[in-house]
Amino acid sequence: MNLPKRYSLIVVTVIAVTLFFGCESNFKEVQKINFSEFVPATDADTADIKYTDSGRITGVLKARKMLDYSNLDFPFTEFSKGIDVTLYDKKQKRTFIKGNYAVSYKNTGIIDLIGKVKITSEAGQVLETEQLYFDQKNEWFYTERKFKLTDAKGISHGQGIDFSKDFKVINSQRISGEIESDEE
Repeated sequence: MNLPKRYSLIVVTVIAVTLFFGCESNFKEVQKINFSEFVPATDADTADIKYTDSGRITGVLKARKMLDYSNLDFPFTEFSKGIDVTLYDKKQKRTFIKGNYAVSYKNTGIIDLIGKVKITSEAGQVLETEQLYFDQKNEWFYTERKFKLTDAKGISHGQGIDFSKDFKVINSQRISGEIESDEE
Protein backbone atom coordinates (compact mmCIF):
# COMPACT_ATOMS: atom_id res chain seq x y z
CA MET A 1 0.00 0.00 0.00
CA ASN A 2 2.87 2.29 0.69
CA LEU A 3 4.34 1.69 -2.78
CA PRO A 4 1.54 3.37 -4.82
CA LYS A 5 1.77 6.47 -2.59
CA ARG A 6 5.46 6.76 -3.44
CA TYR A 7 4.73 6.44 -7.15
CA SER A 8 2.03 9.08 -6.85
CA LEU A 9 4.42 11.40 -5.01
CA ILE A 10 7.14 10.87 -7.64
CA VAL A 11 4.69 11.49 -10.50
CA VAL A 12 3.38 14.69 -8.85
CA THR A 13 6.96 15.89 -8.24
CA VAL A 14 7.98 15.24 -11.86
CA ILE A 15 4.92 17.13 -13.16
CA ALA A 16 5.54 20.07 -10.79
CA VAL A 17 9.20 20.35 -11.81
CA THR A 18 8.27 20.17 -15.51
CA LEU A 19 5.67 22.90 -15.09
CA PHE A 20 8.10 25.07 -13.10
CA PHE A 21 10.81 24.96 -15.76
CA GLY A 22 8.25 25.29 -18.55
CA CYS A 23 6.80 28.46 -17.00
CA GLU A 24 10.24 29.94 -16.45
CA SER A 25 11.00 29.49 -20.13
CA ASN A 26 7.72 31.20 -21.11
CA PHE A 27 8.37 34.03 -18.64
CA LYS A 28 11.73 34.74 -20.25
CA GLU A 29 10.07 34.82 -23.68
CA VAL A 30 7.47 37.32 -22.40
CA GLN A 31 10.28 39.49 -20.99
CA LYS A 32 12.01 39.51 -24.38
CA ILE A 33 8.80 40.57 -26.14
CA ASN A 34 8.24 43.50 -23.76
CA PHE A 35 11.89 44.63 -23.83
CA SER A 36 12.51 47.55 -26.15
CA GLU A 37 16.10 48.35 -26.95
CA PHE A 38 17.33 51.94 -26.73
CA VAL A 39 19.54 51.87 -29.77
CA PRO A 40 19.91 54.55 -32.43
CA ALA A 41 18.38 54.07 -35.87
CA THR A 42 21.52 55.67 -37.33
CA ASP A 43 25.04 55.98 -35.91
CA ALA A 44 27.53 58.18 -37.79
CA ASP A 45 31.15 58.88 -36.84
CA THR A 46 31.13 62.10 -38.87
CA ALA A 47 28.24 64.18 -40.14
CA ASP A 48 28.19 67.02 -42.63
CA ILE A 49 24.57 68.07 -43.16
CA LYS A 50 23.36 70.91 -45.34
CA TYR A 51 19.90 72.37 -44.71
CA THR A 52 18.14 74.06 -47.62
CA ASP A 53 14.96 76.03 -48.25
CA SER A 54 13.83 76.49 -51.86
CA GLY A 55 17.32 75.65 -53.14
CA ARG A 56 19.04 78.13 -50.79
CA ILE A 57 21.39 76.83 -48.07
CA THR A 58 20.05 77.89 -44.65
CA GLY A 59 22.52 75.98 -42.51
CA VAL A 60 25.48 73.62 -42.40
CA LEU A 61 26.01 71.25 -39.47
CA LYS A 62 29.25 69.37 -38.86
CA ALA A 63 29.69 66.84 -36.07
CA ARG A 64 32.23 64.17 -35.15
CA LYS A 65 29.52 61.81 -33.77
CA MET A 66 25.80 61.68 -34.52
CA LEU A 67 23.28 59.26 -33.03
CA ASP A 68 19.81 59.44 -34.58
CA TYR A 69 16.98 58.08 -32.40
CA SER A 70 14.18 58.67 -34.91
CA ASN A 71 12.89 55.16 -34.15
CA LEU A 72 11.56 56.20 -30.69
CA ASP A 73 8.18 57.64 -29.71
CA PHE A 74 9.86 60.98 -28.94
CA PRO A 75 12.53 61.15 -31.67
CA PHE A 76 15.78 63.06 -31.21
CA THR A 77 19.29 63.31 -32.59
CA GLU A 78 22.30 63.41 -30.27
CA PHE A 79 25.65 64.98 -31.09
CA SER A 80 27.78 63.55 -28.29
CA LYS A 81 31.14 64.94 -29.44
CA GLY A 82 29.96 68.46 -30.19
CA ILE A 83 28.71 70.42 -33.16
CA ASP A 84 29.83 73.21 -35.44
CA VAL A 85 26.90 74.95 -37.16
CA THR A 86 26.77 77.80 -39.65
CA LEU A 87 23.37 79.47 -40.13
CA TYR A 88 22.65 81.67 -43.14
CA ASP A 89 20.02 84.40 -43.30
CA LYS A 90 18.26 85.47 -46.50
CA LYS A 91 21.13 87.83 -47.37
CA GLN A 92 23.66 85.00 -46.77
CA LYS A 93 25.01 86.63 -43.59
CA ARG A 94 26.37 83.91 -41.32
CA THR A 95 26.02 83.03 -37.65
CA PHE A 96 28.50 80.47 -36.29
CA ILE A 97 27.59 78.14 -33.41
CA LYS A 98 29.84 75.74 -31.51
CA GLY A 99 29.04 73.49 -28.56
CA ASN A 100 30.56 70.47 -26.83
CA TYR A 101 27.29 68.52 -26.90
CA ALA A 102 23.86 68.94 -28.50
CA VAL A 103 20.47 67.25 -28.75
CA SER A 104 17.95 68.12 -31.44
CA TYR A 105 14.33 67.20 -30.65
CA LYS A 106 12.39 66.49 -33.84
CA ASN A 107 8.81 66.97 -32.54
CA THR A 108 9.46 70.35 -30.88
CA GLY A 109 12.14 71.74 -33.21
CA ILE A 110 14.27 72.67 -30.16
CA ILE A 111 18.04 72.16 -30.10
CA ASP A 112 19.71 71.96 -26.68
CA LEU A 113 23.38 73.06 -26.86
CA ILE A 114 25.50 72.20 -23.82
CA GLY A 115 29.09 72.89 -22.76
CA LYS A 116 31.16 75.89 -23.82
CA VAL A 117 28.54 77.14 -26.25
CA LYS A 118 29.82 79.99 -28.40
CA ILE A 119 27.86 81.92 -31.00
CA THR A 120 29.55 84.42 -33.28
CA SER A 121 27.81 86.67 -35.78
CA GLU A 122 29.43 87.84 -38.98
CA ALA A 123 29.27 91.37 -37.51
CA GLY A 124 31.56 90.27 -34.64
CA GLN A 125 29.08 89.79 -31.78
CA VAL A 126 30.00 86.84 -29.56
CA LEU A 127 27.85 85.13 -26.94
CA GLU A 128 29.32 82.52 -24.60
CA THR A 129 27.40 80.35 -22.11
CA GLU A 130 27.25 76.80 -20.76
CA GLN A 131 23.79 75.94 -22.11
CA LEU A 132 21.65 77.46 -24.83
CA TYR A 133 18.43 76.46 -26.55
CA PHE A 134 17.60 77.20 -30.18
CA ASP A 135 13.99 77.28 -31.38
CA GLN A 136 14.38 76.40 -35.08
CA LYS A 137 10.84 77.40 -36.05
CA ASN A 138 11.13 80.92 -34.62
CA GLU A 139 14.91 81.20 -35.18
CA TRP A 140 15.32 82.26 -31.56
CA PHE A 141 18.01 81.48 -28.94
CA TYR A 142 17.45 81.53 -25.17
CA THR A 143 18.98 80.49 -21.86
CA GLU A 144 18.54 81.09 -18.15
CA ARG A 145 22.23 80.38 -17.51
CA LYS A 146 25.03 82.90 -17.03
CA PHE A 147 26.35 84.42 -20.23
CA LYS A 148 29.01 86.75 -21.62
CA LEU A 149 28.11 88.95 -24.59
CA THR A 150 30.83 90.80 -26.49
CA ASP A 151 30.08 93.30 -29.25
CA ALA A 152 31.24 96.68 -30.54
CA LYS A 153 29.53 98.42 -27.60
CA GLY A 154 31.46 96.47 -24.98
CA ILE A 155 31.31 93.36 -22.83
CA SER A 156 28.34 92.45 -20.68
CA HIS A 157 27.66 89.60 -18.29
CA GLY A 158 24.32 88.41 -17.07
CA GLN A 159 22.05 85.54 -16.29
CA GLY A 160 19.24 84.88 -18.74
CA ILE A 161 19.12 86.08 -22.32
CA ASP A 162 17.09 85.52 -25.45
CA PHE A 163 17.84 86.84 -28.92
CA SER A 164 17.21 86.42 -32.64
CA LYS A 165 19.69 84.38 -34.66
CA ASP A 166 21.05 87.55 -36.28
CA PHE A 167 21.51 89.34 -32.90
CA LYS A 168 19.23 92.19 -34.06
CA VAL A 169 16.85 91.70 -31.10
CA ILE A 170 18.44 90.95 -27.70
CA ASN A 171 16.59 90.70 -24.38
CA SER A 172 18.93 90.17 -21.43
CA GLN A 173 18.29 89.81 -17.72
CA ARG A 174 20.41 90.55 -14.66
CA ILE A 175 23.05 92.28 -16.75
CA SER A 176 26.30 93.96 -15.70
CA GLY A 177 29.35 95.22 -17.54
CA GLU A 178 30.72 98.06 -19.62
CA ILE A 179 28.35 98.99 -22.42
CA GLU A 180 28.34 102.10 -24.60
CA SER A 181 24.97 103.70 -25.00
CA ASP A 182 23.59 105.61 -27.99
CA GLU A 183 21.52 107.73 -25.59
CA GLU A 184 22.93 111.05 -24.32
